[in-house]
Amino acid sequence: MHDLNQVPVVILNGFLGSGKTTLFRNLLTQSKKKELAIFAIVNDMSELDVDGEVLAKSSIIEEDETILKSISSCVISSKKGIEKLDEIINNILTSKYPDLIIIETSGSCHPMPLVKYFKEHLKVKLSVVLVLIDSLMMAHDFEYGETLIPNMQKNMIEGNRDTVNLLVEQILFGSHIILTKADRIEGDKLKNLIDHIQKINPYSSINSVQFGNLSIDSILKMREYNYFNVQKLIEELEPVLEIEENLDKPYDLATRILSDERPFHPQRLWDVCHQYLDKKIFRSKGFFWLASRDKQSLLWNQAAGNISLEFIGTWQIGIIEDLNNGLLDEEITLIKEKLNKESGEFGDRRCDLTVIGDKKSIDQFVNQLESCFLTYNEIEYWKNGHQFQDPWPKNLVKIDN
Repeated sequence: MHDLNQVPVVILNGFLGSGKTTLFRNLLTQSKKKELAIFAIVNDMSELDVDGEVLAKSSIIEEDETILKSISSCVISSKKGIEKLDEIINNILTSKYPDLIIIETSGSCHPMPLVKYFKEHLKVKLSVVLVLIDSLMMAHDFEYGETLIPNMQKNMIEGNRDTVNLLVEQILFGSHIILTKADRIEGDKLKNLIDHIQKINPYSSINSVQFGNLSIDSILKMREYNYFNVQKLIEELEPVLEIEENLDKPYDLATRILSDERPFHPQRLWDVCHQYLDKKIFRSKGFFWLASRDKQSLLWNQAAGNISLEFIGTWQIGIIEDLNNGLLDEEITLIKEKLNKESGEFGDRRCDLTVIGDKKSIDQFVNQLESCFLTYNEIEYWKNGHQFQDPWPKNLVKIDN
């Protein structure tokens, strides 16, 4: 018997780089304006937990950091991930009952274990599974969705399971499909893409959303997730997914961490990304700095063949180095005390990136990225005021929360 006062849960699911974090931030901002009691859970398969750090910078989280919990170093749909999720939700409900719980999954998350978990939960109810789909990735890699099912059928014949299976099955479990980056697809091509997706899941609604602009009111009005529509699918997939639920990184995905205090050489980084970034590098993200922009703390955000650089703030060491920083002596003293705790040669500046891709392709790309850090001779040039050529766009998007 289910409790009539169950807390509604919204799951944001979708493949790597589909735009889940952008939508998540937008929903959190809207909830603050409407004075809703929201609890947020974010999952990152990497130990760096980049999404958690980005979300923590949003105003609603800065005001009350207790409303955000991160599950990192494993996929939330693995057995370990479900155990962590269960612990978090039980802890939430012992202290308060929020108006809504929003979960952002990692891109490699299969929705079925989450659907099964919430179906049996007595105190929370699954309202909606939003599956975000990168329209550009579908256009480039699957001929606007046309080759998705044939590739899936080929895998079934050969007994393979890879990211194609994951993409199709994410769509199958979605109650609502959200197309991101659809504004960059021609109208007739977009219609073809929608038609192909609708054939995979005729029960779901399909809408395009730009920059995460989805109304939270529309989500609050959504009814409970329809388990009947996926019951047969669950029965078919259970034996197959039992193996994957024990894996922290399934679907032949590999994760590499790139950490270094040195800055990237802007021209070398530009050249490597244009030469070595292929469709088997599904996702890379993290924080970094360029030798040509040593005051800017930047967010690296790559999905498939697209890379965006976002300005997220100013390094503390950059503030101190600015003679016209406008700070009081007391404020400068506090910042210097914090910087004294940093062990790096460059203060709080550093590069921390997560790269996720096919096991066979990831090493080459990461090794090439490592070659983009300044050499020690170049660091001496930089210290002496050398200006490095910088082909990256000058006007970067600033994350606004």
